[in-house]
Amino acid sequence: MKESLNELLVYLFNHIMDIERNELITGEFSDITTNDMHIIEAVGLKGHRNMSAVAQQLGITVGTLTITINRLVKKGYVIRQRSEKDKRVVHLALSEKGQRAYAHHQQFHEQLIDGVIEHLSKEELQVLTKALSGLISYFRQTNEPE
Repeated sequence: MKESLNELLVYLFNHIMDIERNELITGEFSDITTNDMHIIEAVGLKGHRNMSAVAQQLGITVGTLTITINRLVKKGYVIRQRSEKDKRVVHLALSEKGQRAYAHHQQFHEQLIDGVIEHLSKEELQVLTKALSGLISYFRQTNEPE
């Protein structure tokens, strides 16, 4: 049973990543990676999030985020602005191109979820949701810094 569950989880993770790469990183957005797309998602439409908040949400260092943000600024997806109150603080916002990428990513996930739930009964969806919530709780606990 454990081996079967492991195979399912690994397959599911890898397959979702493949689908995401093949569906998202096309056309106008072929110049970025799925990782870049997730950073665009974390910056979000609300705008003016600081680097530390985005890095914390993604579970990466500000230094690692800076490297990707530099590329996304250069490619026209993200706008970087220094805080007027504290010049050390950098705020991030999506450009028009970044907003289109964000919408493209959101649409992909909506279609993905619609495709999954169309084959499930209400009861099966509740069981799946509960099981996935349990997995998330476990992964959060095992990934917390000590």
